[in-house]
Amino acid sequence: MLVLLPPSEGKASSGRGAPLKLESLSLPGLTKARAAVLAELVELCAGDEDKAREVLGLSEGLRGEVGKNAELLNAGARPAGEIYTGVLYDALELSTLDAAAKRRAARQLLVFSGLWGAVGVADKIPSYRCSMGVKLPGIGALGAHWRTPMAAALPEAAGGGLVLDLRSSAYAAAWKPKGEVASRTASVRVLHAPTRKVVSHFNKATKGRIVRSLLSAGAAPKDPAALVEALRDLGYVVEVEAPKGAGKAWTLDVLVDEIH
Repeated sequence: MLVLLPPSEGKASSGRGAPLKLESLSLPGLTKARAAVLAELVELCAGDEDKAREVLGLSEGLRGEVGKNAELLNAGARPAGEIYTGVLYDALELSTLDAAAKRRAARQLLVFSGLWGAVGVADKIPSYRCSMGVKLPGIGALGAHWRTPMAAALPEAAGGGLVLDLRSSAYAAAWKPKGEVASRTASVRVLHAPTRKVVSHFNKATKGRIVRSLLSAGAAPKDPAALVEALRDLGYVVEVEAPKGAGKAWTLDVLVDEIH
């Protein structure tokens, strides 16, 4: 099983670890594309601060993020699972998983990123600010920048197993499973059961709990149908929208009664 996660806007500080080593990150086929984004981002943020804020879409209150990006080559690197601190990651609580579940997380979880393309939760990265919606002056739109290298790297990473896609739409634009891979891909929506509406906060939190539940249970569903059964066994209420034709992903709706 390969689980695709969005990043979080909120991130922990880089800390005092050794600096980033691009060649040490998962998905080595993305190294060249990562180096290009990293170089332009550092150059942009080391120059005109106001221009950098405009390009990155940062408010005045986030001015300090520009300086952080300018130091990415020298900043300490920490496991990505420690860097991301948003609602989904708070619910996932990677640090409190048992040893076996942590090993599964390191093998199975990929976090999509405007800067890195995608990284494993054990990959060591510095704290940064660069969303997938950014359009860098030289490279252009990052979603488009990542499509070609992702198209080569992600099917290999997926292997022959289930792909559980929990990304937001901005990050899904960087890689869309196709053909046979799509047929064993399941995307998940979390709906408030009484209203059948998506509410952002508990959508993210529930996705984090789902991943934690699967990792903790050692669940290994091979395809979307098996995932539905695994989630129901774990106590989730799941409705299924079967694919509309060959080479299409499944959609699972997880229903939640309370917003929390």
